[in-house]
Amino acid sequence: MKQSLLATMLMSSIIAGCSSTDLKESMGLNAPFPELTSQTAQLTPAAMDELASNPLLTERSIYFGFNKYDIKSEYSDMLAAHAEFISKYNVAVSINGNADFRGSHEYNLSLGQKRSVAVGDSLNSLGIGNNNVETVSYGEENANQECTGSACDQDRRADIVYVGE
Repeated sequence: MKQSLLATMLMSSIIAGCSSTDLKESMGLNAPFPELTSQTAQLTPAAMDELASNPLLTERSIYFGFNKYDIKSEYSDMLAAHAEFISKYNVAVSINGNADFRGSHEYNLSLGQKRSVAVGDSLNSLGIGNNNVETVSYGEENANQECTGSACDQDRRADIVYVGE
């Protein structure tokens, strides 16, 4: 008697556990995430003019020492000008970190990311929110593969790129 009662309870729980939920037909099995809407504005003609005419805003690259990702004080005015511009027009930027060709692929990707994050953190400290800043690492992908000595300095950088420019 106990065995039949247990068997009946087991079968009913299995059947209940196997019930299905109706899917909305529009969802499909691999429904995509909802479209993300940007919270930032597009660059207006006035903003583009300011980008082209302000000498601090025409500077877009922050250069780093060998195997370093700390920002030198010489870039503070330039970063402050970019932070003010981003805040004024509520635009988004991509910070593209780069490295020279020396080092492994993984190391250079990591170093490029640390450089882009350092610039992003600097902009954050100047009042720019994370929704306005995207950090990307290109590692040595854009590097001059044949540089020697100080010629490789140009590859150790983070570039500020305005979205929509």
